[in-house]
Amino acid sequence: MARALNRLTVRQVSTLKDPGRHADGGGLYLRVTPQGSRSWVFMSSVGGTRSEIGLGAAKSLPLARAREIAATMREAVVVGSDPRAVLSPPEPAALPQTPTFGEFAEAYITSVEKGWKNPVHRQQWRHSLRDHASRLMAESIDAIDTDMVLEVLQPIWLTKAETAGRVRGRIEKILDAAKARGLRPRDSMNPAALRGHLAVLLPRQGGMVRGHHKALHFADVPVFMVELRERTALAARCLEFTILTAARSGEALGAVWDEIDLEQALWTVPAARMKAGAEHVVPLAPAAIALLESLRGSGQPTERVFTLQGAIRSNMAMTMLLRRMHVGNATVHGFRSSFRDWAGDTTSYPRELVEQALAHTISSKTERAYRRGTAIERRRDLMIAWSDYIGGAL
Repeated sequence: MARALNRLTVRQVSTLKDPGRHADGGGLYLRVTPQGSRSWVFMSSVGGTRSEIGLGAAKSLPLARAREIAATMREAVVVGSDPRAVLSPPEPAALPQTPTFGEFAEAYITSVEKGWKNPVHRQQWRHSLRDHASRLMAESIDAIDTDMVLEVLQPIWLTKAETAGRVRGRIEKILDAAKARGLRPRDSMNPAALRGHLAVLLPRQGGMVRGHHKALHFADVPVFMVELRERTALAARCLEFTILTAARSGEALGAVWDEIDLEQALWTVPAARMKAGAEHVVPLAPAAIALLESLRGSGQPTERVFTLQGAIRSNMAMTMLLRRMHVGNATVHGFRSSFRDWAGDTTSYPRELVEQALAHTISSKTERAYRRGTAIERRRDLMIAWSDYIGGAL
């Protein structure tokens, strides 16, 4: 029985002179022209239509290689594919393009912003990068280097120190995230890192205080409170309440009547609204209670305390109030530093109690043990003393 495949020999391929197609089997043929040139063709039948596919000249395509191509084409025919694709394989998929800093920054913010308690924080991230890091937006994320970061920071490093600090920190986080995603070398230095890097390249910023928030000296707070209480705007009452409770502005702005027990003089801030994610109970001084009672009206338990005709106040309202009062050397958050400095410099209250009043995360074992007992009454004394100092007893 004649062989179905591999009928030709290497010698025949080079010596056959009869014009026409000479079968090797399985659809592979050696074509010899009247002029004596030799080439390989593959014959197939798809849907009743017979087609001939040229594979190349016999002198450049050895018999063994021609058989390999023919075998692959037969497999293609069996599965219903075009055998011609064997000779012209599809282009390999293009490698994904490395995103720009702007593209990756937006993707990063979108991926993490649901974990941010304050919606204003989302806007601040985007706006600060848009306004101050535009130099980086079109650059490939893997191309960001120290010189580029310096171009962003140097114009505002001394004139807008607080903003510059935030922008630098946000750039650093974005580049760290890019490294974690494999878009930057994992062993590379973050060009936006401060310690041991930008700190030795940028001038020292003046006028900065702990936490990068400018604070009014505690000795000036009583005079400031007199002027603040003359203001009738709701932003003034919110700022007054924030100072009396040493709370963060976001905690005060988000306060709802259901959190406040006027009879027990306690304000319980739920864990979901606290920076540390733990419930915080604030003893309220008489001045704070009086302020709340002046606002109580017919407010429902689930309504926010500091709303004006249903509109929620923002931190910017208090910031603008400070500007109108020409207090350029303080921020809303800075009054927490004023409280802490007053307690540390002029009172005998233990540091652990002060840190607890500020709802700071406790790091040492001693302080954590201290916090197990909420020490509400001791903190009540502390908050009353602070209220009296800044004029709450007037």
